[in-house]
Amino acid sequence: MQYIYGIHAVDSLLRQNPRSVQRLWVQQGREDKRIAALLELAQNQGVPIAREPRKDLDDMVSGRHQGVVAETLDAPVHGSVVQSNLWQESDLLRAVDEKQGPVLILVLDGVTDPHNLGACLRSADAAGVDAVVVPKDKSADLTPTARKVACGAAEVVPFVRVTNIARTLKALQERNVWVYGTAGEAGKTIYDSDLRGSAALVMGAEGGGLRRLTREHCDFLVKLPMSGSVSSLNVSVATGICLFEVVRQRGA
Repeated sequence: MQYIYGIHAVDSLLRQNPRSVQRLWVQQGREDKRIAALLELAQNQGVPIAREPRKDLDDMVSGRHQGVVAETLDAPVHGSVVQSNLWQESDLLRAVDEKQGPVLILVLDGVTDPHNLGACLRSADAAGVDAVVVPKDKSADLTPTARKVACGAAEVVPFVRVTNIARTLKALQERNVWVYGTAGEAGKTIYDSDLRGSAALVMGAEGGGLRRLTREHCDFLVKLPMSGSVSSLNVSVATGICLFEVVRQRGA
C-alpha cells in the first residue's frame, strides 16, 4: 500500500484516478469546506471513507497531511485504470509527432530529492509543459512526498520514465526539438536564447549538474546570470525561472 496525503494531492488523485484509491482516511473533527468537498467527491466516486484521530493519520505518513490520507495500491490491480499521465517513451514521441505548434519538454537529469521533483512538476504544470522526463535509475519517483509538494500536478502532467536519457534526447532532436541544457559555465544565458521553437529544457541533478553524456547530447548550453555570492540556485527554483522564460518568449 501507498499513502497519498494533503488536500491538493488527494483531490487530484480522486478526480484523475479514483479506482486506485482503496480508502480515504479523514481526521476526526475536521468539518471545514475543503474537507466537505473532498468527502463529497469521494462519495461520488464510490471510495470508502473512514474517520480516524489525528494521531493515527500522523502515524501513517511523515509529512503534513492536512487531515486527509488516501490509501492506494502500489500497482494497479487487474482491470483497473493505470494513471493516464504515466507515459512510456513511445507515448512521448507520439505526442511530439502529433502536436500542432511548438512543444515544451522538461527533462530532469537525476533529480533525486522528492521535494524538488514535486516543485518541478508544479512549475511544469503552471508553464504548460507537454511532458516531464526522468531516468528510471538515480531519480526521485512519484512518492507521497513528491505528490504532496506538487499540489495535484503529479496526477496531470505527463510523466515519462526512460531507460536512457541520451537516447531520448536524440529521438527528440530527430523530431526537430532543440535541446537546451543548463550549466553554470555556459557562455550564453537563457535570456539570450531563442526558445520560441520546440524545445527540451534539461536540468541537472542537485549539486552535480548535468551528466557528461547528457551534456554531450544538448544542442545548446545556457545559464542563469548569478549576481550574488551563491554559485547556483536550487534546481526547482531554476526550473521555474527557465520554464517561464519560455512562456514569456512564446507570448503566453
